[in-house]
Amino acid sequence: QVQLVESGGGLVQPGGSLRLSCAASGSNLKINAMGWYRQAPGNQRELVATITSGGSTNYIDSVKGRFTISRDNAKNTVYLQMNSLKPEDTAVYYCNVQGYRGGWLKFDSWGQGTQVTVSS
Repeated sequence: QVQLVESGGGLVQPGGSLRLSCAASGSNLKINAMGWYRQAPGNQRELVATITSGGSTNYIDSVKGRFTISRDNAKNTVYLQMNSLKPEDTAVYYCNVQGYRGGWLKFDSWGQGTQVTVSS
């Protein structure tokens, strides 16, 4: 079983910054893609950013130039640095991690979600 623990959400003023973290734990993990999604009230969950095992990144247009996704493979952790935050970034943010455990068991796990609120 793979567990994800998120941290770093909170309340921030417009223009401020937050850094989200998501640590994966489990036995014999081989992690491939890692990503962040968000869901605002009344909206569907949307992809924010992804990063491959090789470090290639992808972002939705609305966060390009403001958000940076990164990963620490030694710690099985993915980060989302969010700068120049806007009220429309307010949402619950979820991490997603995909890979294999125990050498061959495929997994696709989600974090518990962390609230990010951008408001003055």
